[in-house]
Amino acid sequence: MIIPISCFSCGKPIAHLWAEYKERTAKGEEAGKVLDELGVERYCCRAVFLGQVDLIEEISKFKKF
Repeated sequence: MIIPISCFSCGKPIAHLWAEYKERTAKGEEAGKVLDELGVERYCCRAVFLGQVDLIEEISKFKKF
């Protein structure tokens, strides 16, 4: 739902790269190329970016109580 602060496997900080990644991929750039340019080289970190699904808007529609 929300991008983690650091990679689950290696612990590298990745959250600060999420906004630029999201912005550039929304413009139509290829995801792999963007990750290469941002310096995300490890497959574990790349998997966090590629597997991320933004559901916060969907979940915020429902009230807890």
